[in-house]
Amino acid sequence: MSKTMAKLTLRDLDVRGKRVLVRVDFNVPTEMHGGKVRITDDTRIRESLPTINYLREHGAKTILMAHFGRPKGKPVEKYSLRPIGDYLHSLIHQPVIFSQDTIGEVPEKIVDHMEDGDVALLENVRFQPEEEANDPAFAVRPTVPMLRPRGSQNSWRNRRWVS
Repeated sequence: MSKTMAKLTLRDLDVRGKRVLVRVDFNVPTEMHGGKVRITDDTRIRESLPTINYLREHGAKTILMAHFGRPKGKPVEKYSLRPIGDYLHSLIHQPVIFSQDTIGEVPEKIVDHMEDGDVALLENVRFQPEEEANDPAFAVRPTVPMLRPRGSQNSWRNRRWVS
């Protein structure tokens, strides 16, 4: 007779003071309007709000990771997540710390200085050639824990840890 273990949900975890990396689906349609990026459908961003707000309200240091467009493993300004971070700020009414890099010293310093309840957004993970190549070593490289919100299209990254 096999015993089944109940699946943990976010509400089963004590996230206060913990760093939580959340892979979100912010690959939203945009257009240029007056020299600025305008989001034409924010459904995917709004679907992440329950997870982001729960983590904020429960004192987690929330680090968001996403891809956007197809920049082919190199930085392309029109695929930067900075405008998405600005838009998210308007939805959660709290500053969103933006990291111009996905990995390395810049995001490490940002995470080290985050306070409980802070939200940070890493730059487009597809700016990394290893992500575009689907490199398995890159998939396990992040040093902060990962949670995948309900509705995310990135099921192969379905890992749930808190540190």
